[in-house]
Amino acid sequence: MDLGELRLRDYRPRARLRVAEHLVPRASVPVIDAHAHLGRWLTGGWAVPDVGRLLEVMDACNVAAIVTLDGRWGEALEANLDRYDRASPGRFATCAHLDWGLLAEAGSWERLVTHLRQSAAAGARGLKVWKDLGLHVRDERGELVMLDDRRLADVWDAAAELGLPVVIHTADPVAFFDPLDERNERLEELAAHPDWRFGDRERFPPFARLLEAFEGLVAAHPHTTFVGVHMAGSAEDLGWVGRMLDAYPNLSVDLAARIAELGRQPRAARALIERHPGRVLFGTDEVPPTAAAYATHFRFLETEDEHFPYSGEEVPPQGRWAISGLGLSAEVLEAVCSGNARRVFPALA
Repeated sequence: MDLGELRLRDYRPRARLRVAEHLVPRASVPVIDAHAHLGRWLTGGWAVPDVGRLLEVMDACNVAAIVTLDGRWGEALEANLDRYDRASPGRFATCAHLDWGLLAEAGSWERLVTHLRQSAAAGARGLKVWKDLGLHVRDERGELVMLDDRRLADVWDAAAELGLPVVIHTADPVAFFDPLDERNERLEELAAHPDWRFGDRERFPPFARLLEAFEGLVAAHPHTTFVGVHMAGSAEDLGWVGRMLDAYPNLSVDLAARIAELGRQPRAARALIERHPGRVLFGTDEVPPTAAAYATHFRFLETEDEHFPYSGEEVPPQGRWAISGLGLSAEVLEAVCSGNARRVFPALA
């Protein structure tokens, strides 16, 4: 073979390590998947065509409940509540969204609180805030609206009053904000999803500004419960995550879609979780959740296996590396896998 003609897309290295393998198809403790997408928001149709089959997967994997982040508002919220929460009480908790498009209409900001109250009355169990707030949403003047915008203070205060945790996705992997060149470790992923790149400084704020806005929000509203999904948007910098958890008792984080990052720094990840066992939530961000994905997550949390794939895809989607397990204790596992979610989402307690 002429290696000079080998394209990166065709490179399929095969690890030759012989390492321990402990498969974990069923979690050793009950699990709440606090970050899943079961609705129609991301997929057009229902992400889970057969809810009965999903419940069978949950039972087989020891997943007691799922928090779905696709509730939206109005009729869409009602449809999600009917399909999940009301049809299977105790197995699902749906988070609502807010229509940030109202921010482009002068005098409409106050309506957001009204809509949040309506969603809570309907049965929403939390408020999901996506990354478009800070990256895309603009006000009536055409200016980007950041998380720490004081005009949104009433929304966060209302969430606290209503007992709704605010589940926030801010920023994205830091490489998505880096130049798209030979040094970018997520090059293949960004080539496949060019709309995930936010390196254009004329259109998007820098990564650091988004984290600054997130911290400003959490600090300014100590009575509101916040969940920073994807390790608060900074899984590549666990020192920053740890500092946030040290400083703000109203903040928790989830693991969703970040075991690839955490599993390549297993000692640091384990130390962070063990220092804050009550502040880290299990989540997958799978669309939809599968038994295979759960098994990989359980292996990551429960075993000390080394160098195993974090994805079933031939070319791992988030980077060409393998992960190692954390081997968490039974006590920490119980907190991370379900106890913390039951505290954050009281409806699942």
